[in-house]
Amino acid sequence: MPDRQRSTTKQPSAHLTGPADCARCDAVCCRLTVVVQPEDNIPSHLTTQLPNGPVVMAKDEDGWCVAMDGARMNCGIYESRPEVCRRFVMGGPYCEAVRMDYARDRAREIELVLQ
Repeated sequence: MPDRQRSTTKQPSAHLTGPADCARCDAVCCRLTVVVQPEDNIPSHLTTQLPNGPVVMAKDEDGWCVAMDGARMNCGIYESRPEVCRRFVMGGPYCEAVRMDYARDRAREIELVLQ
C-alpha cells in the first residue's frame, strides 16, 4: 500500500512576493506587535500588557491583531487605530520586508496530503 502522505515545500503566493496591492493584501502587518501609547486612546479590551511592561494591541489565537476584521481583511478601528499603525506605509520598505519574511516563513510550511 503506497504511502499517501507526502511533504513538499509550499511556494509563497505571487501577491506576497510582488508589489503591495491594497486589493490583494494579506494584511501581514496586522500580525506584528503594536505598542500602544496612552495618547492612542485604544479601548482596554483591545489591548494587553506584556510581562516586560509595554501595552500592546491584543492578538487572537492565530496571532492576528484583535482589531482585524478577518472577513474583510481590514482594520475594524481604522479611523482610531494606533499612531504606529498610521505611520506604517503600505508598499514602503518596512512593509516589503515584513511581507518577504512572511512569504519566506510560509514557504517553509509542510503540505500534508492524507488519504
